[in-house]
Amino acid sequence: MTQTSGVIFCLAYILGLLSTAVAWGGYGILALSIGTAIFLKFRGWKGYEYAPLTKLRRVKSQFWLIAGLVGFLATLYFQARIPQLAVNDVSKFIPSTNVRTQEKVVQGKVASTPRITRNQQGQFWLEATHLHIRDGTASVSKEVIGKLYVTVPLLQTTGLQQNQAIAVTGALYKPKPAANRGAFDFQAYLAQEGSFAGLKGRQVSLLNPEQSPSWGWWTVRRRIIRSQVHWLDVPEGPLVSAMVLGNRVVDVPFSISDAFVRVGLAHALAASGFQVSLILGLILALTRRFSRHVQFCLGVTALLIFGGLAGPQPSVLRAVFMGTGVLTALVVQRKVKPLGLLLLAATVLLLFNPMWIWNLGFQFSFLATLGLVVTVPPIMKRLDWMPPAIASLIAVPIAAYVWTLPLQLYTFGLVSPYSIVVNVITTIPLSVISIGAFISAIAAVISPTVGSALAWLLYYPTHTLIAVVEFFGQLPGATVAVGTISAPQLIALYGLLGLVCLLDSWQRRWWVASLMALGLVLIPVWQTQATVFRVTALAGSEPILVIQDHGKVLLVNSGNANTARFTVLPFLQQRGVNQINWAIATNSHSKSNNGWLEVMQSLPVKSFHAHSNPQGKVLEAVIQSRVQVHHGRYEVLSAGQTVTAGSTAIKLIDTQAPIWQLQTQGLTWLIMDNLNPNKQKQLALTRLLPHAQVLWWSGEPLDMAFVEAVKPEVAIAASASLDNKTMSALRKRKAQVFLTRRDGAIQWTPGGKFEVTIEAMENDTSRL
Repeated sequence: MTQTSGVIFCLAYILGLLSTAVAWGGYGILALSIGTAIFLKFRGWKGYEYAPLTKLRRVKSQFWLIAGLVGFLATLYFQARIPQLAVNDVSKFIPSTNVRTQEKVVQGKVASTPRITRNQQGQFWLEATHLHIRDGTASVSKEVIGKLYVTVPLLQTTGLQQNQAIAVTGALYKPKPAANRGAFDFQAYLAQEGSFAGLKGRQVSLLNPEQSPSWGWWTVRRRIIRSQVHWLDVPEGPLVSAMVLGNRVVDVPFSISDAFVRVGLAHALAASGFQVSLILGLILALTRRFSRHVQFCLGVTALLIFGGLAGPQPSVLRAVFMGTGVLTALVVQRKVKPLGLLLLAATVLLLFNPMWIWNLGFQFSFLATLGLVVTVPPIMKRLDWMPPAIASLIAVPIAAYVWTLPLQLYTFGLVSPYSIVVNVITTIPLSVISIGAFISAIAAVISPTVGSALAWLLYYPTHTLIAVVEFFGQLPGATVAVGTISAPQLIALYGLLGLVCLLDSWQRRWWVASLMALGLVLIPVWQTQATVFRVTALAGSEPILVIQDHGKVLLVNSGNANTARFTVLPFLQQRGVNQINWAIATNSHSKSNNGWLEVMQSLPVKSFHAHSNPQGKVLEAVIQSRVQVHHGRYEVLSAGQTVTAGSTAIKLIDTQAPIWQLQTQGLTWLIMDNLNPNKQKQLALTRLLPHAQVLWWSGEPLDMAFVEAVKPEVAIAASASLDNKTMSALRKRKAQVFLTRRDGAIQWTPGGKFEVTIEAMENDTSRL
């Protein structure tokens, strides 16, 4: 088999796995291979003598047919490797309805180093072996298997180590899919990790307190982290450790990791090819006087140590595989073909675990490396008037940024305008810190004191790096939301990149391709922003409404901090929202309003409206100061006062309840807080309640008189179920009922009907 045929087979396998995103994708790969074989067999097409195409024409037709079969088999292999529920999987014993009288104790082994979550909880993976269910005086014990996502109070993880046998007391639950566009899909995340359930624990007990846990890479990691943090402290210590171990095994403060992500430096905290290239460069420089075999052995040893410390992450394994390939080429004295090596590495890793094809870490690592391989050389040619060292500092971040940007837009809808500048400025500090961190880590394994001393030398470079990242992260427009692009746009953008890299004529006209790419992204965004009017009731435990009014945005409620961070902000980012024009806080509880602080850290609010809240004066003052920082207006409304927000009018009907009326595009909404039935009956008797086509409330029981007074045609409850009396009252009115915690987000456009969005989301993402 020729090298060209090998490349074709690798690409066919990768394309076959990618085709699992759509139904019948494998058959499409077969049809494409047959069509390609026929097309390239045809001898009448002249003028296409470009070298790569010439090589493809020399490939026999049967190879194309075999390649199509490889792609088709890849789809079957993917389906076969999808994690399946075993008969005795622990998730099988979770009742469909919550049984509060049952207490569950799960025994098993700790499968990961405990981490700290954003909620300051301890989190780790548990390989379950036994399940004990206590119901009053009765107790049932079962042998089970399965991997559990466990969260417990932080103090319960103190001293907890990997491979320890423990028992966790708490509540089992099944993960839920994303109910809003852009929200974190917890169910898909657990499925990729081979897990189907979570455990919210309250107590952790050691089963064998006297038994010492067995040795593992986690012991080395813990020794390194403790040594480096000892003299560096926080946040410099965890940041240095993350440079060599990766942020998946190091608790870097979320404020620091978020700042790195915001300016496009997320790769610096993820153990990957950058660290591998530095390690190999250091090893080869120190051993240049030794034979090639000695260099190979020392280099492979260093790579294996790095891979063991960072863990079996896709980006780490890809980098280690390619680094080993470079060392092998050095021994056999053959020129390395990086593109072929990259394809081979990707194919081998995807044979090991085809699920990684949808792992974002694998995708970004592969694309960034592909950009360095195919794009850096032509950029370097255009920068030949610069010193090579400076030219490479500019070419490398540009190449990686260009090749990962389309995927970033498709996934997150965000752009980091300062990313290239920040990467150029921080390349040297990152290199110094990474090399120093690796040397300090090796020293810490031998002597923690020596490791701490070496790590302390990195304090000022690390402190300066953090200052640079925070400076750029606080600049206006550090992160710009342009909205997520569609799959056809994604394919078109990578098609343009391929043309520029493959064809000399397109390389000379790269600016034309750049303009076309900008048009592909910006024109649909501009058209959507200028023409769309859309109302979306987000799924959650309380009413949250987003109105997109021809480029302007009204946000009603933010929820708590978690809701704002994982539901509201991702939704707004995917819609290309960079500021909130009007914000309304209808809730009277301060706990339900602290999400505004999270929202305002990312998006400015131009006009904020609320009713007086004596219980939350401190929070009210903080929100007011945040609004005024961006020259916004903060207003406390009184009963009967109306606010105009574009084509929408908002009126506060009652401050004690409170109840709000929202009128937009001929539709009247009634939004109310938690009201007991007696208060509802009093309001119905006062005849202050307007007739409303849409009633939106948190899901508490409704009084019959209240329903008859409002006469809703559509009822939206921020809950998973309703009591029988409420359902009976709504059915009597023939109202259409939606439950956001069951149905997901609800969307309405003028002239259209109220529609749930979960079905559309499932059609868009049918990979697993």
